[in-house]
Amino acid sequence: MIEWERRVRLCHYLEEGLSQRAMAKKLGISRRTVRRWIKSGQLDRDLSEPPRYGPRPPVPTKLDPYKAIITERLEEYPDLLAVRLLEEVRAAGYPGGYTQVKEYVRSVRPRAEEEGPNRFETAPGKQGQVDFAHFKLPWGRRYALLVVLGWARHTWVRFYRRQDMQTLMRGVEEAFASFGGVPQELLFDQMKAVLTKDLRQDGGQFVENAEFLRFAHHWGFRIRVCLPYRARTKGKVERPIRYLRENFFYGRTFTSDADLNHRVQHWLDTVANVRTHGTTRERPVDRLERERGKLKPLAPRPYRSLVLPPPQRPAKVMPLVPRVGVEHRPLDRYASLAAGGGR
Repeated sequence: MIEWERRVRLCHYLEEGLSQRAMAKKLGISRRTVRRWIKSGQLDRDLSEPPRYGPRPPVPTKLDPYKAIITERLEEYPDLLAVRLLEEVRAAGYPGGYTQVKEYVRSVRPRAEEEGPNRFETAPGKQGQVDFAHFKLPWGRRYALLVVLGWARHTWVRFYRRQDMQTLMRGVEEAFASFGGVPQELLFDQMKAVLTKDLRQDGGQFVENAEFLRFAHHWGFRIRVCLPYRARTKGKVERPIRYLRENFFYGRTFTSDADLNHRVQHWLDTVANVRTHGTTRERPVDRLERERGKLKPLAPRPYRSLVLPPPQRPAKVMPLVPRVGVEHRPLDRYASLAAGGGR
């Protein structure tokens, strides 16, 4: 079939009286083709508007049998990430790759681009970022403490019942042990456990909590605190909090605190710290191996507070002692037994 534009031009040349040789030259085709188009009668069709073509029929893909799973999951949890949905359809037998899943999710759930926080890069061993995030569970509210190494983007997470100073110090110590060292500084939000006053916006300084300052000296890191209402500067930990909510917590059920922490550790080891990071284009676990040599050595022992009570430990269960009956006898009876009087 002749394209609509060529048909219009050919009719115009015929009205001008051009020869078939001239028309062929202008259209870039042979004279034989011009003669065939004229004889075919296609030039007699209506040229008032270009033809309308319908959409191409969809091409079958490997994802087709699994699209219903994605649709159903998005109806229940509309913010599920494509990478999570990829895991679920693969568990159902999907043999394809991530691109098909991502494009399908984008088509059924378009999302506006969000302006991300202002990122700044730090040298290896320079900085870690710390923050709490709260989560609602059937048995109560729990607080996730996240510690992220700024250069490696390696993340440590654990859930706690409280977000007090004792929890913060215990968690930071566990994170240091996990990293195998201590960064030069830790960046915090406006936590009461870390600072008591912040006058920087009025030309002053911030005042650290004395107990937490002793803790920092024990481990050898400097305390840095975001300016009020400027928590977006902690982009390296703010983004992992969202990632934790969307990729780990959202759409899953848990049975207990122990189950929650066991599964988040498995998620860190098999997903979060072994994926290719979007900014560094490397795996956090690989960058940690290179950053570890730049971290300061661990303290020889945990910090012992002179102010806070020691962490509560589960009460010991005392073994049950069988009760033994004791027979009470008069003293003259014992004297008879000693003399050989028998029972």
